[in-house]
Amino acid sequence: MAPVTSLTASVHQRLATALSAALPEAAADPLLRRSDRADFQANGILALAKKAKANPRELATQVVARVESGDVIKDIEVSGPGFLNITITDRAITQNLAARYTDTDGRLGIPYAEHPGTTVIDYAQPNVAKEMHVGHLRSAVIGDAVVQILEFTGENVVRRHHIGDWGTQFGMLIQYLDEHPHELDHKADTEDTAASGEEAMSNLDRLYKAARKLFDADEEFKTRARRRVVDLQAGDPHTLATWQRFVDESKIYFFSVFEKLDMEIRDPDIVGESGYNDMLDETCRLLEESGVAVRSEGALCVFFDDIKGPDGNPVPLIVRKSDGGYGYAATDLSAIRDRVFNLKANSLLYVVDARQSLHFKMVFETARRAGWLGDDVKALQLAFGTVLGKDGKPFKTREGETVRLVDLLDEAIDRATAVVREKDTQHQLSEEEIAERGTQVGIGAVKYADLSTSASRDYKFDLDQMVSLNGDTSVYLQYAYARIQSILRKAGEAKPTAHPELDLAAAERALGLHIDGFAETIEEVATEYAPHKLAAYLYQLAALYTTFYDKCPVLKADTPAQVENRLFLCDLTARTLHQGMALLGIRTPERL
Repeated sequence: MAPVTSLTASVHQRLATALSAALPEAAADPLLRRSDRADFQANGILALAKKAKANPRELATQVVARVESGDVIKDIEVSGPGFLNITITDRAITQNLAARYTDTDGRLGIPYAEHPGTTVIDYAQPNVAKEMHVGHLRSAVIGDAVVQILEFTGENVVRRHHIGDWGTQFGMLIQYLDEHPHELDHKADTEDTAASGEEAMSNLDRLYKAARKLFDADEEFKTRARRRVVDLQAGDPHTLATWQRFVDESKIYFFSVFEKLDMEIRDPDIVGESGYNDMLDETCRLLEESGVAVRSEGALCVFFDDIKGPDGNPVPLIVRKSDGGYGYAATDLSAIRDRVFNLKANSLLYVVDARQSLHFKMVFETARRAGWLGDDVKALQLAFGTVLGKDGKPFKTREGETVRLVDLLDEAIDRATAVVREKDTQHQLSEEEIAERGTQVGIGAVKYADLSTSASRDYKFDLDQMVSLNGDTSVYLQYAYARIQSILRKAGEAKPTAHPELDLAAAERALGLHIDGFAETIEEVATEYAPHKLAAYLYQLAALYTTFYDKCPVLKADTPAQVENRLFLCDLTARTLHQGMALLGIRTPERL
């Protein structure tokens, strides 16, 4: 089905046409926006009049005289110094919504992007042999939402999980295990894959901490561990086999955590630091031959005039260390080469902690100087802030340890399950259904709290607030969806049907106009990589529906036609909520 033209776009076109007729020499942008004074307000005439040295009210009056109205625009009036207040006909609202409702492909009339490209998105980057903690939450949740949104618009999205699976720590780990062979002797006493994966990772994490402690305290062990790194890089079979065991056990654990987060992580998309080993030498050679990188005190470095340290001296990007080892920069630059030249990406998006902003600024600038990034390929770090505790400080356990991600998710599920059980006063849900809803509500609560905050900002992790039925929470949105499903089940013979001939109440109009803005919201969110704007749209949708529900009886409306029309508004609201929440990676249970 063809995309549905929104009322905003339709009114914008009519105003632009009238403006061009009244002021042919001007670039006619009416600057249309939603308004509390009418359905829409156009503010662009003041600036255009100033440019043309015309009287803004007179120009506004000329525009009003030229606007085509009737089928879409009910009323248009000049306000103040030259604003235009526009009211839409009830028929246009209902007809436009009906076109979205009957969209057979389920896209609610939302068009695909006109010029889709290929975006490689780097997100969800845990470390091998280390348990995932609360700091890994935001990259995974934000990245997954951006993937869903971009794919919905028609973008070709390549997912990349740049896991930490190489470097000095693996020489340290492998050497320690060789010298303490029974450290990883464990047998899972459960058939539960997730529990088994968590136990294996807990053992690996314990091994890592023991190896790190010895590495820092024993110079001879440190020397042996560094020799083991050389063996690993040289492809020694025994060393590689042990390394592969670490990677495989870690992946089982990663998959179990991401499954709990209700996220799809595919094995081919996991291309860690080790995946670029064969490119590192060539990357350094290309940078040195082009003059982008220079040798300094034995290391290969890139310098920047505008990036200086606390001492005022330039801070270089070290691509290769003086001992011949490669740093993160060499791997990240090799990854850019792979993503641009092999994957043919137009956009590179990195969902990475804001504390790494300086590193990526230098990496991107180096890639630009080398000619790997340019006008046809952009790279952007979608930097995110920190998860804070209720006290406003970085989220830690009472012992000062970083909170394990699985513990945090399990607690969210437990809290949400208790809420679902408490609300099931009629005992309509089985224990299995309560557990399923509790998981969907708990995980949704964690994701929504993250996604409803601008990525760049820190946010407080408050489970009590997250699972509340009141306020800006996913539970509030899920409850609105479940309430609609309950109404539709009780409707009996009455079916959701649009009736454009009916007048609309104020709450119906407000709800309908907001639903009509879904397509523009998706376009803005995809362009700006801003899932928090989608969360804000959905919260307002649920709030407007609550007002509609309070003021406009559905099943007890005055006439059968009004019942059908209000059921139609209910169902379209539910479909919009369902689609929007799905793009955020959040489930919408039919019953709560």
